[in-house]
This record gives sequence, C-alpha cells and structure tokens, in this order.
Amino acid sequence: MNPRRKKRLTIVTSVIIGLGVVAGLVLYALSQNIDLFYKPSEIYNGKADSGLKAIDGQRLRIGGLVVPGSVHRNPDSLKVSFELADMRMPISFSETDQTVIVTYDGILPDLFREGQGIVANGVLVHGNMIEASEVLAKHDENYMPKELADDANGNYSKPSYGKAELDTTTD
Repeated sequence: MNPRRKKRLTIVTSVIIGLGVVAGLVLYALSQNIDLFYKPSEIYNGKADSGLKAIDGQRLRIGGLVVPGSVHRNPDSLKVSFELADMRMPISFSETDQTVIVTYDGILPDLFREGQGIVANGVLVHGNMIEASEVLAKHDENYMPKELADDANGNYSKPSYGKAELDTTTD
C-alpha cells in the first residue's frame, strides 16, 4: 500500500471513529433528558423505572390533577398558584397525597379548573415548587394523556368525541 493511500485510509478511519464517538456522546446526553414528563409523586420519589429524581433548576413537564381548593390568584396581577396531585380513578384527594405547588404568571387556558387534568412546562425551583412558563389543559372531559392514564390504574378509555359506540357483538 503506497503512503498516499495509507494516509487517506487513516484520515477516513479517524473521521468515522470521531463521528461515532460524537454520536454516542449525544445519545448518552439525551437519554437522561428524553422523558421530561413527571407526575407529582415522581418529584418526591424519582422515576419508577430509573429512580432518577428531578433536581432544582431542571426544566421539566409535570402532569396531574389540580387539587380542589388549592387555586390562589393574585388580584393585582395574572399570578396564580395551585397544587397538582397524581391522577387516580376514581378521582379522589387526601391529605397524604404528595402534591407539587405550581406558580404561573400568565393567562390560564379556558378549560383550567379545580379537579382538571393539566400539564405544566417549567422549572423546578425548590423541592416541590415549580415555576411554570406554560400551562396546558386537557381538551375535553374524557381525554387523558397516555402517561397519566397508565398511572390511573388502567381505567383509561379512548374518547369517542361524540360518536356513537358501535356494537360489534353478534347474536
């Protein structure tokens, strides 16, 4: 093999190895932040599958039900704070539930209300306090995000959106 061909082979091999290392590092870095969706109990206990706990300053999405009686609005501004709890079927809240306090400065969605399922995008400020930059409400009374439905003891049903259910049984 002549020196020119050997040099070219070395360069090509080095580039391929370098790209492989970069791709591996990128995938490793993303694997820790791919699932940014937390339930309130996971803020306290960490993710069920990996045990990863959210840390202060981490940007995340949290989903749950707005605890009745927890919504507090500032009369002089758009600031609002409320508590989120894990979704359970049937919907119930107790004093022992692990809740997360969400603060938001902005206009809330029209469907936002106590007992409603929401998803908030924001930053974990301290312990169980989240400063939200966006609050999203579910679309209708039957809809439940798949991630939250898994936590609702398997009582998830796909919404029919006003369509009559077809009876597929035959006599």
